[in-house]
Amino acid sequence: MSQVFEGYERQYCELSANLSKRCTSAGLLNGEQKKQKVSEIKAGFDEAEALIRKMDLEARSLQPNIKAMLLAKLREYKNDLNNLKNEVKRISSVDGQAARDALLDSGVADSLMASADQRGRLLMSTERLNDSTERIKESRRTMLETEELGVSILQDLHQQRQALLHAHNTLQGVDENIGKSKRILTAMSRRMSRNKWVIGSIIAVLVLAIILITYFKLTH
Repeated sequence: MSQVFEGYERQYCELSANLSKRCTSAGLLNGEQKKQKVSEIKAGFDEAEALIRKMDLEARSLQPNIKAMLLAKLREYKNDLNNLKNEVKRISSVDGQAARDALLDSGVADSLMASADQRGRLLMSTERLNDSTERIKESRRTMLETEELGVSILQDLHQQRQALLHAHNTLQGVDENIGKSKRILTAMSRRMSRNKWVIGSIIAVLVLAIILITYFKLTH
């Protein structure tokens, strides 16, 4: 629910309860005192109507499902305000004594007090609704923080995976280099073996040549 709407709604409920009490007290007055009290109440009606218009504009700017719920509440508030206006008209048309008699005989006073109690309960319900909204918002904040933490963990895991893949590729490169070095060493070992045989053959030929030369020298 919109926080702006909730603020207007809270103001209206408090104002409506106050106007109801003023209507009850105005019905017990006479003359100028009654006129002054009625004027104050009518000024309060103007303020209440302004709040209803603001709530209407705010409700119509919200999503359809929320808008329908808020507009239904607005109809109740408009009916409530119309009832208060009718009561002020009735009070203005009779004198103080007749108003007192009418209130006592018809039980209107009890009705107005019940209406005030109803507005009080409505205000309490609004406060509970606001508390529930705050708890929902807090749950959403917790959910968003948990989601952000999950995203952070996933990013860390992705980075670790990339590091492992890089290390694996590096190890593969090392294995390839070791294989190349092994082949080079094997080739060098083979060349060294061939060189030993060649050198051994040369030495054998030289020794044989020396022996032959020595033999021919000794025989001649």
